[in-house]
Amino acid sequence: MTTIRETRRILLDGNPVDVVRQGETLVAGDGRTVAIADAHHLPPVTPSKIICVHLNYISRVKEMQTTLPPAPTYFHKPVSALNSHDAAVVRPDGCSWLNYEGEIAIVIGRTARNISPAEAGDYIRGFTVANDYGLHDFRDTDSGSMLRVKGADTLCPVGPGVVEGWDFRGKQIRTLVNGEVRQDGNTDEMEWDMHYLVADIARTITLQPGDLLLSGTPAISRTVYPGDVVEVEVEGLGTLRNHIVTGPTPIRTDVGAQVTESEEVLSTAQGGDWEFRGIRKPQPAAH
Repeated sequence: MTTIRETRRILLDGNPVDVVRQGETLVAGDGRTVAIADAHHLPPVTPSKIICVHLNYISRVKEMQTTLPPAPTYFHKPVSALNSHDAAVVRPDGCSWLNYEGEIAIVIGRTARNISPAEAGDYIRGFTVANDYGLHDFRDTDSGSMLRVKGADTLCPVGPGVVEGWDFRGKQIRTLVNGEVRQDGNTDEMEWDMHYLVADIARTITLQPGDLLLSGTPAISRTVYPGDVVEVEVEGLGTLRNHIVTGPTPIRTDVGAQVTESEEVLSTAQGGDWEFRGIRKPQPAAH
């Protein structure tokens, strides 16, 4: 029988400390303990890179009225987007269309390069819960790279811990907003499983211990607003919880692409009318 082990990283007496979960208690290597409810969580790993797959869950593909490519496509979230359990996710002042995407993140445990899918499991340390937030106000300009859409500070919360010995097959994944279920999927929907994704990336990119691969989201990604509490529940991995706040500093208007509200932006953020995506030219957002 595979042993399940969960480790977290918390702020303990002012220092970042790795702890092991034992029931509702977190235990440090020196014996200090803290109740989970009282812990100040940090991201459970320090990745050198965060790589995300665009589309993988069949329910999401059907919702968007599209088809999967012959192989997965990816985008990159900068490590500065990393965030933690129970922390605030910041929607910049001047932006409107911040969406959740509940996901499972693969945590790399060993340096991986040029490995097969059959070998990939040996290079995975474990798994954690993630929320791949997207700021769709910038979708018209960054639809390919997704850099500003998915890369803003705080838009990659992960946690609360890394679970080792967990089998990703047949597991439920749900996203709740203010206690109401919004996404409800199963990992068996994935076109490409965790081992395939690791092997695919490692063909040309060296994966280092702590690196994160976000494996896709099921249907019904929708907009959330300041004051909302968003939870991602994954069977066997636990619950990642965050709250949405407005950033104090407006998006600058003297540099860069400005926020827009095209059909592409609105259909992606709020769902529906997928057949109209790309028809209406980008328009400046009304504020």
